[in-house]
Amino acid sequence: MSLESTTNWRTWKIDGDAAAETDDDIAAEYPLTFQLDGEEFATIVCSPSALEEMAVGFLASEGVIRTIDDIASLRIDEDRGYIYAELRHKQSTAKTNVSKRFIGSCCGKSRQFYFMNDVQTARTSTSRIQVTAGEAIRLMRMLQQSSAEFQATGGLHNAAICTADSLLAVRADIGRHNALDKLLGYCLHNRVRTADLIIAFSGRLSSEVILKAAKIGVGMILSKSAPTDLALQLAHDLGITSAGFIRGEKMNVYTHPQRIMGSSASSS
Repeated sequence: MSLESTTNWRTWKIDGDAAAETDDDIAAEYPLTFQLDGEEFATIVCSPSALEEMAVGFLASEGVIRTIDDIASLRIDEDRGYIYAELRHKQSTAKTNVSKRFIGSCCGKSRQFYFMNDVQTARTSTSRIQVTAGEAIRLMRMLQQSSAEFQATGGLHNAAICTADSLLAVRADIGRHNALDKLLGYCLHNRVRTADLIIAFSGRLSSEVILKAAKIGVGMILSKSAPTDLALQLAHDLGITSAGFIRGEKMNVYTHPQRIMGSSASSS
């Protein structure tokens, strides 16, 4: 079976007194269950793309693995919606610290083990990356133009790992945390050094998003959306430059503005 990130749905579009029947592209929602060392570990709801990268990123984000070499085997059964992962060194902590659970495509408390492994996996940034405000705005514009699935459905989050002038990889998902896990999986698969890279992101800067950025290891995250106060406190404490409301030629820089050249403040 070949999985698609969008499906076609018969839709009636109404505009005032006019109505038209048409086919519409809808974001696909796909439940995926992890079997870890033969035991059911978690079920997540995601977009059915880059599943191997997401599996690797998900396991790394939760502290189950540290590098791609910690995985002995990884097999995806797309028909049944299962990922089978075997670790090189079996560990009990991943299975005893949490029980079988369902993880929704929304954010925050739906992820029941929210703070379980964050202390072990979130890294404080000492990145020396610097960009101009114009470069940051250009990266956000490139992100918005990069996803055909988002443009077709309007129902996906986009995330990209970037240099100051280019997008290295772009991933999309119905869940913003899933999109970031896919980026983490990409970086682990390709052994990408992330300290001086940037995340460009379409969604709100929540505390979980900042933690994901810290786990990926970047020093800067750019978004077109708003932050939360807990997210900004975490970004400050973790040494991450955070910028939001990047729209048109405007942006807000909230933490560690010294990395965005032209910011007058040297710290936040």
